[in-house]
Amino acid sequence: MDHRNPANRQFAAWLSDPSFAAAEIARSIGYGAVVLDIEHGAFDLADLERFVPFLKSLDMEVIAKVLGPERGPIQQALDFGADAVVIPHVENLAHARTVTAFAKFPPLGDRSFAGGRTSSYGGFTDAWVTQQDTQTRCYPMIEDAGALEDVEAILSLDTVDGVFVGPSDLSLRRGRGAYSRTEDDFADLERVAKAAAAAGKAWVLPAWSIEEKEFALRNGADQLALTMQHGALLAGFSAPYEQARTLAESVLSQASA
Repeated sequence: MDHRNPANRQFAAWLSDPSFAAAEIARSIGYGAVVLDIEHGAFDLADLERFVPFLKSLDMEVIAKVLGPERGPIQQALDFGADAVVIPHVENLAHARTVTAFAKFPPLGDRSFAGGRTSSYGGFTDAWVTQQDTQTRCYPMIEDAGALEDVEAILSLDTVDGVFVGPSDLSLRRGRGAYSRTEDDFADLERVAKAAAAAGKAWVLPAWSIEEKEFALRNGADQLALTMQHGALLAGFSAPYEQARTLAESVLSQASA
């Protein structure tokens, strides 16, 4: 660990593929967590089996946005060692009750045991089960209109440790079209933030803009995803290109004067 840049778990980088360099760069800056976009990104099981422990070795929290609201992807992410699973496309309270159970062991939920990495490749005890249920977090996504309508009840579930907001899909599914950070968008975020505060549970936001970052910090978000991997690449490539293009135009203008 670079002790000049202590890990800050509040701030996460959003990764769309298993880039070891991107993870190391983010960690060196001070990011303390990563969101793995397994749902939309370029991850397979072999990637996750290698990449998750690598991230943990960097002292970074691993938040896995899994492939879908199904038992297999949820359990696999936890078995590989993810600290939290984000479950996309949760439709409502009834759906949340079913799918979040896959993240917790009986009698609390319905997760199945695998004697792999998380149990040191051996057996398990009741204390280990309690530790897993306590330390690994389950975040259903609030990105469907029905999930927003039921957000208070979803947060009351014992299998839920918090919620993860998907503003773009939520805007589409609330009939507002493309997400553009309108007053109605922020009203939805405020409802989620207040529900989480009332339940004493976490909420997490992908906060790309300064407005979203400020809102999340003012409203007690537990973690913020600050930038997407592809967006960071786009910004990084764009800045020197625009700088050079402007310089080239200036040089040509001076030469023709």
